[in-house]
Amino acid sequence: MTDTVEVRAELLMRVRERLATGVADPTPEVMAEAIRAEAGGVLGDTDLLAALRFLQTELVGAGCLEELLSEPDVADILVVGPRQVWVDRGQGLQLSDIQFTDDDAVRRLATRLALGAGRRLDDAQPWVDGQLENVGRRGHTVRLHAVLPPLAVDGTCLSLRVLRPATHDLAALIRAGAVAPDAAALLQTVIDARLAFLVVGGTGAGKTTLLSALLGQVGAGERIVCVEDAVELAPRHPHVVRMVARTPNVEGVGTVSVRDLVRQALRMRPDRIVVGEVRGAEVVDLLSALNTGHDGCAGTLHANSTAEVPARMEALAALGGLDRAALHSQLAAAVQVVFGVRRSADGTRGLHEIGLVDRGTGGWVHIDPVWTADRGFLPAAARLAALLRTRVDAPEVVG
Repeated sequence: MTDTVEVRAELLMRVRERLATGVADPTPEVMAEAIRAEAGGVLGDTDLLAALRFLQTELVGAGCLEELLSEPDVADILVVGPRQVWVDRGQGLQLSDIQFTDDDAVRRLATRLALGAGRRLDDAQPWVDGQLENVGRRGHTVRLHAVLPPLAVDGTCLSLRVLRPATHDLAALIRAGAVAPDAAALLQTVIDARLAFLVVGGTGAGKTTLLSALLGQVGAGERIVCVEDAVELAPRHPHVVRMVARTPNVEGVGTVSVRDLVRQALRMRPDRIVVGEVRGAEVVDLLSALNTGHDGCAGTLHANSTAEVPARMEALAALGGLDRAALHSQLAAAVQVVFGVRRSADGTRGLHEIGLVDRGTGGWVHIDPVWTADRGFLPAAARLAALLRTRVDAPEVVG
């Protein structure tokens, strides 16, 4: 603009205050009218356009991050202060060219997004975890996390994860190389035999994608009830009931947890109960559901390998008041197979290992490897094949 920086900042502050007291949505037309009114008619077209762009960044959507959110392959946007905006497009994190004017601009964006998620973010509550709907030009669902200074030493930290419905079917994963053909037949047989299974892996490894594809292979006559903390599962199946947890509002009330919804799912005449991600005390209710005649149930779990599953579930079960011995007893009775997915260094994701849940002589559960991507079928495959034959007249697909 043609005036000094101080005059420009004062003008834009007055425009923001005018818009904040108005009742109309801050559309480009409304913002342009407010700018003209506060400028007293002395603003040229070029300056008006510059001011309008600035206000759109400050007041609408995800601000200067909108262009990243509009890209179809962006999975994560991570902001560390005003100069570091990292983006993951599926090949690992890369530093983008986008920068904020200062850390106050990052803080304003984080605070505004938090309000959009119905949460509070200020000095008294310096972090937030929430979910945003219809973000960006593509209308994404986005998981939001932010931390303010001085807790965040290098400036306001803002994390946005784009949640896209997992719609790939098993055939698409095979074509893409995410599932090896020799393992694909075993996956289908596990589904047909109604074995209960978990899909495990690290963050962004493709757990939900594989689970959604497997649910698409379930018989059309079965009723699937899915419980998630964010809507991601979208299996190609004619009878899916989806429920999503609810976070507390700005007053800290209104919470509906995944654990609450698992209990409701038990009363909805499910053939299979699916928990989008087991990350807390709901593991107790899931194991209870798996042990009450609901065969073929499933869930995802954050673990770096199938071997880590017992220890990971011990930690979660403790949150629900279930001791180690009880957890191992229920786990051995409830889950038969574990599928492990992994994200490689080049960003590709896929099925890496299949494990069989086994209870040793001491009563503790461990996971025996049945198949790995680099070694193929292993000796434990014979025991899984025997288990499958007791549940379904299956062809020989392992060993």
